[in-house]
Amino acid sequence: MSSIQDDIEKPYNVPAPISLSSFIRAERALIRKQDLRIIPLSAGIYFLCFLDRANIGNAKILNYSTSNDMQTELRMSDHQFALALLIFLVAYGIFEVPSNILLKKLRPSRWIAILMFSWGVCTVCLGFCKTYPQVMAVRFLLGMAEAGLFPGLVYYLTFWYKYNERSLRIALILASATLAGAFGGAIAFGIGHMNHARGLSAWRWLFIVEGVPSCLSAVLVLLFLPDFPERARWLTQQEQDLAIARLDLEGSKSGHKSMTWEDAKMTLMDWRLYVHYLVYFAGSIPFASMSLFTPSITAGLGYHDLTAQLMTVPPWCVGYVIQLLVAWSADHFNARGWHVATLAIIGALGYIVSAVLPPEAFLSRYGCLIIALSGAFSTIPPLLGWLSSNVVSTASVGLAIAINVSFGAGFGQIGGIWIYMESEKERGYPSGHWTNAAMMLVVAVGSIGLRLYYGMVNKRLIKDANGEEVRLYKL
Repeated sequence: MSSIQDDIEKPYNVPAPISLSSFIRAERALIRKQDLRIIPLSAGIYFLCFLDRANIGNAKILNYSTSNDMQTELRMSDHQFALALLIFLVAYGIFEVPSNILLKKLRPSRWIAILMFSWGVCTVCLGFCKTYPQVMAVRFLLGMAEAGLFPGLVYYLTFWYKYNERSLRIALILASATLAGAFGGAIAFGIGHMNHARGLSAWRWLFIVEGVPSCLSAVLVLLFLPDFPERARWLTQQEQDLAIARLDLEGSKSGHKSMTWEDAKMTLMDWRLYVHYLVYFAGSIPFASMSLFTPSITAGLGYHDLTAQLMTVPPWCVGYVIQLLVAWSADHFNARGWHVATLAIIGALGYIVSAVLPPEAFLSRYGCLIIALSGAFSTIPPLLGWLSSNVVSTASVGLAIAINVSFGAGFGQIGGIWIYMESEKERGYPSGHWTNAAMMLVVAVGSIGLRLYYGMVNKRLIKDANGEEVRLYKL
């Protein structure tokens, strides 16, 4: 059993002359100040990251009616295109853990800036690829560069926020991916009209135009992303002290030791974490397939070429709103398990109805796509907030988050590459919808199981405490 059970929960020290109401106001002011400095910048970083990761799905069908799409011009078969998606995820899965270790060693601002500049360069290079092997090589490098960002940002938040403040912040960052999906379709629609500008096809301009901002923004990250509370010069000394004190028992610390074998052993042998990993793995398959194939799915709903790009926007916008509402509610009510299970079941129903409707029921299936995408994406922030809240030490949090995202967002998303087969386009992609429905039901069952387990253990901890305060598992 994890050492989380042994940590006694104590309120952090409030200076005697300060009233409780004044202290609460000071803490709220501090959180607002942190939010304004950290969250918009972090969300912007992930927005660019996701835009550069998923734009290959837009490039696949951009101007396909005139045979100027990426797949046709590079003479890539459907199988080869799937392998180009796969090689990214292989690198993404392999480099998650070492990247998260480097984040603390090199400081978040430095490491994230390096990653950001690297993936921006890789994205621009995709616009100049002329052969399939070149695409494979660049996509592998892109996976290496992007591997550490999302688990790194989740880990980074544990240095600044308490457990019941994280899911919403994770959602605000992750929701930028839904915005990237929406903007990606809109940007592709606009760039589609640049076909043959300066002798380059529109899909090449897509990679170039979306890669350059990442390179330039890396400088802003290096200059303005704060590393740790005790090094934040934009906080007063009192604010720094408060930021450190309020995370005394439930946050990561910059001064804590780096990863040791004991930390790794404790994390690797904690069986309950593997249930978290399994649930996240299952949820990552719908996440990946929606990220990469929404343009293709909308093209199979009776929309064509540039219109198909534009029709990807509404599902992502609805998903953005639902994702934020669910994350806030899950934290507010300390009910992450029930929220995840409910949204997973809703998402599963969206996929099931999409699979059983006749292929020509375009409008109904488009509505189901919105429901399915909203359900699938809304489960991710509470799952990550839940995991990070139920691991104690700084090193263990970093390792657990990295393993979770590596297993799920890396290797787990590989399944999402293969399930929407081009050969099933005329039939409405039934295999993809049924697979995603099954994965959403796994998420629901696993989340309910974890919730019931944590509730049972908490009751035992309270009983054994004999009236003393104990640190309980978050639900």
